[in-house]
Amino acid sequence: MKYPKKLEAGATIGLIAPSSAISQERAKQCRAVIEGMGYKVKMADNLTGNYAGYMAGKGDVRGRWINAMFADPQVDAVFCVRGGDTGSRAMEYLDLELIRENPKIFVGYSDVTSMHLAFTQQCGFVTFHGPMVSSNMVDEFDEETKNSFFHALNAEGPYEFQNPKGFHISVLKEGSSKGGKAEGILTGGNLSLLTASIGTPYEVDTKGKIFFIEEVGETMNRVDRMVYQLRNSGKFKECAGLLIGQFTDCTNKEAPEYTELDCFREALEGLDIPVLANIQSGHDYPMMTLPLGAVCTMDTVNRSISFAAPQR
Repeated sequence: MKYPKKLEAGATIGLIAPSSAISQERAKQCRAVIEGMGYKVKMADNLTGNYAGYMAGKGDVRGRWINAMFADPQVDAVFCVRGGDTGSRAMEYLDLELIRENPKIFVGYSDVTSMHLAFTQQCGFVTFHGPMVSSNMVDEFDEETKNSFFHALNAEGPYEFQNPKGFHISVLKEGSSKGGKAEGILTGGNLSLLTASIGTPYEVDTKGKIFFIEEVGETMNRVDRMVYQLRNSGKFKECAGLLIGQFTDCTNKEAPEYTELDCFREALEGLDIPVLANIQSGHDYPMMTLPLGAVCTMDTVNRSISFAAPQR
């Protein structure tokens, strides 16, 4: 799996809205924050579109803009301004052959999970589960989030993932017969989108891989349903190891003491895989960047996550 080219000073960033839209004022702020970091900007013209109240244009409009940014030789990297809803509508319009031939830095999370799966699994290059421009960079691009972001994009050798200060990686399951250590390509993203991918051409492939999962704003009974869909479809049994990220505002009003970790603990019974939790990547702050498609090693003894040297 190849890494795209590093993000050089003065590079041109293509801003896309693959899911929901932003306001015109927010679009100006997005341009300003990227230019303030020393980059040039090209903006898709659907960023401020508002179709049906929750989409940045119909699926074909969003798909064409994603294709255009990858096809444009002047664009060095593609940043999503936000997630939201219905990125799945754009999937059938993606020209994966064109994207495969023009690998570039691609950054986003949440509803963007479907695109990460397609690009890593079908186009063969590393993408980045990292901060988005409107959702993160405009208002709360703290130093730890920023350092993790640029470190992941521009890594030159093997490196270890670092949680923010004060956030400690925890062990949910040792995976005893494997000694608590596993290696594989990193895949995953948002729980809702991962389950929605099942049965599609971009269905998440976890076989022999390190599987990362995060979520936001779901009640525990819905989390439970989706986690067990992954179990029942064999996605946990096939993976080499599991990383549990931020589960932000996932509530259980009836029994608040029962959390997503309890749900995962029960869903993983009988499966001999190592599991690390409290990985600070997802819908909260700080938000650390993960290179999806990169070779990842996890170790429950040292509570560590590391990535192999990039192949560019």
